Amino acid sequence: MEYFVIKGGNELSGDIEVSGMKNAAVGVIFACLLIEDKIVLENIPDISDVRTSFNILKAMGAKVRYLTKTTVEIDCTHAEGGCAPFEMVRNMRASYYLAGAELGRFGKTHVGCPGGCDFGIRPIDQHIKGFEALGAEVAVEGGYIEGKANGGRLRGANIYFDRVSVGATMNVLIAAAMADGNTVIENAAREPHVVDLANFLNSCGAKITGAGTDVIKVKGVSTLSGCNYAIIPDMIEAGTYMIAAAATNSRLRITNVIPKHLESISAKLEEMGVKIEEHDDFVVVTAADRLTKTNIRTLPYPGFPTDMNPQMCTLLCLAEGVSYLTESVWDNRFRYIEELRKMGAEIRVDGKTAVVEGNTRFTAAPVRAVDLRAGAAMIIAGLCANGKTTIEDIHHIKRGYDDIVGKLRLVGADIKEINVPEACNYPKAN
Repeated sequence: MEYFVIKGGNELSGDIEVSGMKNAAVGVIFACLLIEDKIVLENIPDISDVRTSFNILKAMGAKVRYLTKTTVEIDCTHAEGGCAPFEMVRNMRASYYLAGAELGRFGKTHVGCPGGCDFGIRPIDQHIKGFEALGAEVAVEGGYIEGKANGGRLRGANIYFDRVSVGATMNVLIAAAMADGNTVIENAAREPHVVDLANFLNSCGAKITGAGTDVIKVKGVSTLSGCNYAIIPDMIEAGTYMIAAAATNSRLRITNVIPKHLESISAKLEEMGVKIEEHDDFVVVTAADRLTKTNIRTLPYPGFPTDMNPQMCTLLCLAEGVSYLTESVWDNRFRYIEELRKMGAEIRVDGKTAVVEGNTRFTAAPVRAVDLRAGAAMIIAGLCANGKTTIEDIHHIKRGYDDIVGKLRLVGADIKEINVPEACNYPKAN
């Protein structure tokens, strides 16, 4: 069993370097299945979702070789479709990109239904709608996604998503890259990782335009070739450290970022009184003398990201006055609130809105990381709390944060990971 133990109260100071984006990396990794050639990916984060992605590809017959700690060579020339291990696939949400990649390359797919964080019902109906528009017959039966392209190859089509879906946009983009003819995706997601996937595929010879807007056009090609490609920095990791600086009355320089991707986060922090200095590839965050209340609504990009909901809620607890945080993307996103209440937070949930009473003084308590971003929120609360906070279920955090303990320790946090045998009790908070 693994735990994080945090002794709160330290101010942080120094530089934190952000790793490659989790949500971009996993999409690009599974898109490599389309390519019968060697791919070299740089700026790869060392997180469990990425390692699981590589293990899935290797189980399918691909060759995966680390060249450096953050650079990986992938060769899917001899990979076979329909054999991704179910137990691996069910451990991560992004494994559904295999369906698009298999349909695009082999004209058929057999992939276990995805897992990942539990935010209530997370349907893949828009993915299926896109695949069917491209000429595939798709069914979800016995825990598997089954699909077959009529005539053995997908064909281009006009696709309109009923709602904005990052996963469906990326999955259909992967499938359409080698479809016969032209595809137009309307009401497409505009997130940076959608753009990164399109840029990667274009580097391999795809013909994709419009990524980053709500209309993406794909001119199908017959083959794709290898390339060298660097994954973009992770804006959610960067945002997490920005909030950590604001919450701990600290000043941090956060490097290897694209400041434009952080605009919605920076705007809300500045609204609360936090000072943000933007430079070419780094930002400097200086905590406010007094945090001001604010209201937030999560929205698809370029709006405030749902993946920053728990971290921002933690910061709102420290602000003066009552703040309102509305979640418009996922159901059950507020499951972490009970954990914050254990540490002294006063929050009530009214439908899709959390009403946050400010001026909280967090106190140490044993808490859980109920999902990936909730785990980051527990770390931020623990950094502020009096006493020692223990966080269990940290496997969720490791899915998306590269060496979060090491990075925080370098800037002065008192945080460590403890591994104990199953039969032992974990350390209790003092």
